[in-house]
Amino acid sequence: MPIHLECLSHTPLHGYFDPPPDVVAEVERVGREARARVEAFQPDLIVAFAPDHFNGFFYDMMPPFCIGAKAQAIGDFKSLAGTLPVPEELAHALAQSVLAADIDVALSYRMQVDHGCAQALEVLTGGLDRYPVIPVFINSVAPPMATLRRARLLGEAIGRFMASTGKRVLVVGSGGISHEPPVPELFGATPEIAERLIAGRNPSADSRDAREARTVAAAKAFTNGDSHLHPLNPEWDRAFLALLASGELTAVDGMTNAAITRDGGKSAHEIRTWVAAFGVLAAFGPYCASLDYYRAIPEWIAGFATMHATPTQAA
Repeated sequence: MPIHLECLSHTPLHGYFDPPPDVVAEVERVGREARARVEAFQPDLIVAFAPDHFNGFFYDMMPPFCIGAKAQAIGDFKSLAGTLPVPEELAHALAQSVLAADIDVALSYRMQVDHGCAQALEVLTGGLDRYPVIPVFINSVAPPMATLRRARLLGEAIGRFMASTGKRVLVVGSGGISHEPPVPELFGATPEIAERLIAGRNPSADSRDAREARTVAAAKAFTNGDSHLHPLNPEWDRAFLALLASGELTAVDGMTNAAITRDGGKSAHEIRTWVAAFGVLAAFGPYCASLDYYRAIPEWIAGFATMHATPTQAA
């Protein structure tokens, strides 16, 4: 079948503040296995769903969804930097098709993606430019956010378009499960932080270094049990992953934004990227999914997981 799905968590803290070496080794092993599956599949195109962490998208114009027709990876937290090889005309046609399906989506010819997208491409392909890629941003940290139902419908609309292209499509969802790193919020912020959340593109090197240092310090405090951040929730994580594997994708429609924050933390909304990716796959028909890895990793402030899936007939 012409579609294969890989969903995986990302972390900016890999190499900055790591769990024990055996845990790092098992995460890297699972990543190598995922890359081998991608190599065997040999996609013509990658559709990569990813969040942003106030690096490329800001409150000066915060869309719920955005398709990139041209895109650059900024290289935060030592992730890869450079130009993504986006097929411009295909991305434009995709946006037009999604809008025709009554799903409101923005289109960008100057998209900036951060580690949330770049890390997934590096793990799965070894770089940013191994295959043509269309990045799809899903707002997952800046309220108000679209519902999981809308993320599912976005994925399904993209899936129907991709099925019409005849291309071999690798669909990627990159996001954490339960987690709440120290991402600032607009309401109640100081004027300086509010301005960064509204128009903080292209920060200075000193500003980026300071932000990275704050994240590392927060991870250390979280691991030591000296943190106000939302605890990881393995039970909730596994229930969500089991829901995806069940094939009953419409069940996510009942998960409200308030419940996601309550149970998984403020950044657990990144599960939208997984839901959209599975929505693409579901548009091709019934699927068979495998949970390849799950571990709650406090050093990375993340419920960390990987899954892959293919159409049932291919399995």
